Amino acid sequence: MSEQAIRRMSADVFLEWCLGREGRYELIDGAPVAMTGANRRHDHILVNTLGLLVDRLRGHRGQVFSPDIAVRIPAGNVRRPDAGIDCGPFNETETWAGAPYLVVEVLSPSTRAFDMVDKVEEYKTVPSLRHIVLVDPDMPEARHWSRQDGEPWGFEVLEGLGATIRLPGIPAVLDLAALYEGLTFRPRPYLVQESGGGP
Repeated sequence: MSEQAIRRMSADVFLEWCLGREGRYELIDGAPVAMTGANRRHDHILVNTLGLLVDRLRGHRGQVFSPDIAVRIPAGNVRRPDAGIDCGPFNETETWAGAPYLVVEVLSPSTRAFDMVDKVEEYKTVPSLRHIVLVDPDMPEARHWSRQDGEPWGFEVLEGLGATIRLPGIPAVLDLAALYEGLTFRPRPYLVQESGGGP
């Protein structure tokens, strides 16, 4: 496939192109873009998140998915969130979530600014999505966008290990303490005010 043809991939062609290929890719403006690898801290939070979602969904509807499963954006892009819940029919041969209900992204330094604005706006256009969660790897903090049927998106910031993310409709609750289990945090820097006055 020529470089020019790759740049104009549809989501269907892209998902087929990914089969059997090493590494993970997203489709951005018609072109496949390789995803960078994660550090151990990022991966630790991801593993905690997947385990927590599997535990919380036991006996309820929905299937947990990993970054190997894609989320199709209506405008044509294809994203791979770190974790999610798909409430569509389970098709074991599909490589994308049929009806994603929740997506979780663990923020990375290289994509943090984009994820917090542009990618969130992309996710908001997915009709079935009801929850978007961004997890900060460096401090116990998560940003949560949510909506009910026919209502606008709401937003909240959850801070501290005692905070919980509520996911009505599953039902499930994600405890920040569980997401960060096994990790420690550096103290936040604080400003020191210089004392005024002269000699």
